[in-house]
Amino acid sequence: MKDNHFFAMMSRMKYINRWGLMRNTFKENICEHSLEVAMIAHALGVINNKIFGGSVNADRLALMGMYHDATEIITGDMPTPVKYYNPAIRDAYKEVEGIAAKELLTGLPDELRETYGGILDENGGEEPLWRYVKAADKISAYIKCVEEKRMGNRDFEKAGESIKEIIDGMGMREAEYFMEKFMPAYELTLDESK
Repeated sequence: MKDNHFFAMMSRMKYINRWGLMRNTFKENICEHSLEVAMIAHALGVINNKIFGGSVNADRLALMGMYHDATEIITGDMPTPVKYYNPAIRDAYKEVEGIAAKELLTGLPDELRETYGGILDENGGEEPLWRYVKAADKISAYIKCVEEKRMGNRDFEKAGESIKEIIDGMGMREAEYFMEKFMPAYELTLDESK
């Protein structure tokens, strides 16, 4: 990548649509999704700290959530059933994501690469924090399924069920708290929310 093109590339997140194999009542791009993941990841950190007496850096979680899908600017959004079809495909895609992250970092001056490298690399020593971002990513996907189902789109029913099972299986009390306290509001209309 050419020098100083990192942020111009980041601005392209709005062109990468999610859920490519599904009929959507409304399109969602990775820019929109990443903002939602950032907000939820931050909330999970705050829940950890305020409800469960933890000491997670919630601001860092928000930042990691903002950039968690940035490599898809290069790779595109690979549908989950394809990405996890078998271990060989999953591992190959992880390798491609790592290469894409390194390529994106070449668009930054040397002095900034370390800062952004930690945000783009899930294996960069912040694995405990990435657990929160992954939970936020799944919650965001579940929200999409709920919204599509509310619009009468049955294509998202099975996806919603399997994503809910994944969230439940994480054994993460912050995610459980979020799902219990905040998810019911996503089932309501705007008028019902007032």
